Amino acid sequence: MTITVAGEKKEVKDGLTLPELIVNEKVETPEYVTVSINEEFIQRADIETTVLKEGDSVEFLYFMGGGC
Repeated sequence: MTITVAGEKKEVKDGLTLPELIVNEKVETPEYVTVSINEEFIQRADIETTVLKEGDSVEFLYFMGGGC
């Protein structure tokens, strides 16, 4: 099936779970990443059970602090 990850179309296996995608994409510090699928944020409690579907658009978002 085809999904879009960070604006790039990718072919992935049917039934791919969000945790599998996080590993496949080598997401740094996954415990601090926020995930949106089709512009809807995924609750942390739902990440483990989320299965991706054909045409999904996935974004990994990191909230950064900083300044002085």
